[in-house]
Parts: sequence; C-alpha cells; structure tokens
Amino acid sequence: MVKVTYRSISQISGPLLFVEKVGNAAYNEMVEITLPDGETRQGQVLDTSKDMAVVQVFGPTSGMDIKNTSVRFLGSTARIGVSEDMLGRIFNGLGQPIDGGPEIVSKDRVEIVGDAINPYSREEPSEFIETGISTIDGMNTLVRGQKLPIFSGSGLPHNVLASQIARQAKVKGSDEGFAVVFGAMGITSEEANYFINEFRNTGAISRAIMFLNLSSDPSMERIILPRVALTTAEYLAYEKEMHVLVILTDMTNYCEALREISSAREEVPGRRGFPGYMYTDLSTIYERAGKIRGKNGSITQIPILTMPGDDITNPIPDLTGYITEGQIVLSRDLQRKGIYPPVDVLPSLSRLMNQGIGKGRTREDHRGVADQLYSAYANGKDLRSLSAIVGVEALGENDRKYLEFADMFETRYVNQGLYEDRSIEETLDLGWELLSSLPESEMKRVKKEFIQKYGRWKRE
Repeated sequence: MVKVTYRSISQISGPLLFVEKVGNAAYNEMVEITLPDGETRQGQVLDTSKDMAVVQVFGPTSGMDIKNTSVRFLGSTARIGVSEDMLGRIFNGLGQPIDGGPEIVSKDRVEIVGDAINPYSREEPSEFIETGISTIDGMNTLVRGQKLPIFSGSGLPHNVLASQIARQAKVKGSDEGFAVVFGAMGITSEEANYFINEFRNTGAISRAIMFLNLSSDPSMERIILPRVALTTAEYLAYEKEMHVLVILTDMTNYCEALREISSAREEVPGRRGFPGYMYTDLSTIYERAGKIRGKNGSITQIPILTMPGDDITNPIPDLTGYITEGQIVLSRDLQRKGIYPPVDVLPSLSRLMNQGIGKGRTREDHRGVADQLYSAYANGKDLRSLSAIVGVEALGENDRKYLEFADMFETRYVNQGLYEDRSIEETLDLGWELLSSLPESEMKRVKKEFIQKYGRWKRE
C-alpha cells in the first residue's frame, strides 16, 4: 500500500487537524505528522468524509502551521506490542516505556481498539476476589469478571484505596497467576510518584503493569490509555490465562478529554456539554471486562471516578452506573470523622455479590451477616438523625443500642489500616462481634442455625 503524504491542512483546532483532499482515509487509521522543523508526532483519524479527514494529534499542536506541516497516512490502526515482559514496568498513555527500561520486544502487535465480549460467549462470574477491605469483601463483594466502579469526590482518598486494592487483591482459593493493570489518566506528578513509590516499596510492581498519563501530558493520551491498558489485560487474560484486575483512575478526566475533543469538532453537546455518544464510548471500555467460555483467564475492572461537585446524578457516574454492575461510594462525612476507607455501604452495591459468596466460596453465613449489618447500620443512621432533633435521652433502650452500633460499625468495621489486609473470615467474625451488641431477638435476617454456630451471645 502506497503511503501518501499530504500538505493540505485547512484548519488546526485544539488537538485536531482538518486535512483536505484525502482519498480513502480509514476511521482510526494512524498518521505521522511532520512539523516544519522536522519533528514528528503521531495522530489518529477521528472522522472521515468526502475528501476530508479529521486527525487527532497525540501531543500538542504548537509549532504546526497550515502550509508547512505534512500528514502521512500509515494505512493501519493503532497497535501495541504485548508481552509478559511488561509486568513490573511503567509506560505512558501510548504504551511507551517511561521507567528507563528497554523497549518491549514482542512478536504480537495487537489493535488497541478491542471489541466488547460477545454476550453468548460470556461465562457467569462466580469466583470471589478478596481485597482485604471489609466494606468491599463483606458488604459489596467483588467477583472475578465483574466491573465494579468506585464513586469518589475531589480530595477523597480514592488513590490510596486504589493502591491498597492493587496491593492486596487475590483470587480466593486459586493458585493461578494474578496480575494488576493500573491505568491513571490526568493525574498530577505528585500522584504519579505516590503510585510508583507505593507499588515499588510494597513489591506489588512485580505483578503489575502501570500506564500513567499526567495532567501535563496531551489530553489525547487519555482517550488512548484505557484502551492500551485493556488490550494488555486481554493478552494476559486470554493468551496467558491469568486473572487480571484492571484499575482505571480517573474516568472523569477521560470524559473531560472526550468533551474537549467533541467541542473542538463543534459537535452538538449533550448533557452538561458532554458528547451525546459518551454512553456508547464508555461501554466500549467497561464491556471489555468479564470471563469467556473455554478460557481460564479473566478481566475484572475497578474504574474510579471523582463525581464533579459530589453529584452522583452527573452524567459521568450516572452513565457508569448504567453500564457497570454496582458501585462503591466514598463518603465525605466519614472522611471528616477520620475513617479510612470512607466507604458508605448504604448507597454502595455489588449486583454480582450473590454469585461469589456462600458455602464453598466465602462462608455459609456471609449473605445473612451482610444483610443484618446493613439493616442495623441503616437503622442506627436513621436514629442518629432523630436524636439530633429530640435528643438521645428521648430514645428507648433498644434504640440507643442501634445508635451505639452505628458508631461501632464505622470505627471498627469500616475503619481499617492502610496496610491492614483482613481475610474474609476475619471480616465475618468482626461482623458477628458487632452484632452481638444488639439483642439476639433482633437478628431477623440471619438463619438461626448460623446464630447458634457463629453468634457471640451468652447462653444459659
């Protein structure tokens, strides 16, 4: 195929080049842009029409001019070389090493624009992933092949939680390979150094692949990064039969980059200025998680997003909630109390929890304990609001016990150390210990046989 070079740029708008008189340009085709001083940059075809191609530049458009900048269409889509040698390495958003190590030599170069898993080929998730965090393992269980986002807010410790999950996550009762693919979009240099140091100092880097895009890097890299990360994860999962946990932070920065490009293309905006196709675009990322029949490997996703203005109805968390299987919600109120991780279990949800818990997976009493804890905590929070109006003295003895339970639940069950890795047995036993502060007659969501077996109430 002849690679033609064009000098017919009609307009430069933000990260976009509008190239005229282009024949047969393909959607997502890679291009090479040569600046007047000889410097080259990469780009990708974003849109094509009759005799016109819109090219998004992977990098700044400074130094380009319409007359002297040339564009060469390469005739292939974006690809990345993948290999097991990537484990323990750090890359930028385009998959290029930034840790001072050698380039990855690979026989396999695969397209980064992957496909969602065919629903017919999907296998139902069922294996429990232990994160060592009680609010997730006990109340909102993560299952292998699930996509479970974390809804956070600006200033909340979602990055600290992400590094803890990456460090501690493991498939319960499995000796198979487990890897973490960590992708960060639009983060500060301080955050990047935190992640690098945390992964290296704890040894988690040995089973992890990191892709980092800084806030000072081109926003176009943020569009590419999750696809590069997921393509790498698919190689490890389906070619090397590993269990892969993909953590993507911060999806809000990804969506902001999408809005920036949409605005540069002068598209009609949707809700809050985001493009109308954002739902479809997000689904091409989230739906690449799962298990495939006949393959031992799997991809589990934990996307993290900061809700603008702590608004859960914002299009980003709203659309994410539609596509994914639940959410972990971080609470600013819990953080103010000095509780880490500040996970609010009441609005949090794992829709696949029942598939991954119970006898043979976690423990037979898991479902009942989670329901009873949820019920008791919800009751305690309601009474906390009531006591603020009428005073604690106006509450009955039983109500005061629920009020005390809510405080104990937050300080002992929700709150745990940054390096505290609780087993599921420890989490469930702690749940029983807290429930024992309530009357046994209030245990209406747990089977009597489990109360007899695991309960902490004194019997005469």
